[in-house]
Amino acid sequence: MRTPDLKKIIALLKKHYGEPVLPPAQGPFELVLWENACYLLSDERRATVFEGLRRQAGLTAEAIWQAPQEILLPLATMGGMRPETRVFRWREIARITLQQFDGNLESILQQPYAKAKRALHQFPNIGQPGAEKILMFCGLSAGLPLEWNGSRVLQRIGYARPQKNYGAMYRALQEAVRDQIPRGAAPLSRAHLLLRQHGKTLCRNTKPLCEECPLAGLCAFAAKRG
Repeated sequence: MRTPDLKKIIALLKKHYGEPVLPPAQGPFELVLWENACYLLSDERRATVFEGLRRQAGLTAEAIWQAPQEILLPLATMGGMRPETRVFRWREIARITLQQFDGNLESILQQPYAKAKRALHQFPNIGQPGAEKILMFCGLSAGLPLEWNGSRVLQRIGYARPQKNYGAMYRALQEAVRDQIPRGAAPLSRAHLLLRQHGKTLCRNTKPLCEECPLAGLCAFAAKRG
């Protein structure tokens, strides 16, 4: 089966799911906190924890650094297992921002893309895809960031072969879509969010719902399932 055009895939997903909703976080500091708000919980729970931080502590490096434990720990507990570690990470995010960026992580957006990405790698749980996603949501882009749900969708469609090494498969996917990705951070954000949503709802890791999938007619994985 010939690999379909990425533009067609995104159009079908948008028709099925509607316009995706961007995260409520604004700017790199808030987006780093957003990524660290929860562990293996729903986006709804992530938003609850994040908005709790906004209301009870404040979404600045200074506010998070100075927030008392009795405010942060209950919020971190809502975010899943190991809440003490989560509080430590929030404070680390604040400390790095205060010490390395004078409290203003927005400054990295004025740097060359590669340097801005390296700056984000200093923060807890922010690897290459995460840093690229944060910069994309901030209006900077150099490719299509994919988390594991979106990667699974494209791999199943046929953009890359399954591999035990996730990093190798991710690089193969990036290479496969390089000439097809939309230009501009806004269309890239839409593509990222729609692929993620599809991987979380229908194209699930286990028991995928191929019979309900708007991409089934284009998908190598669905064709093999009959």
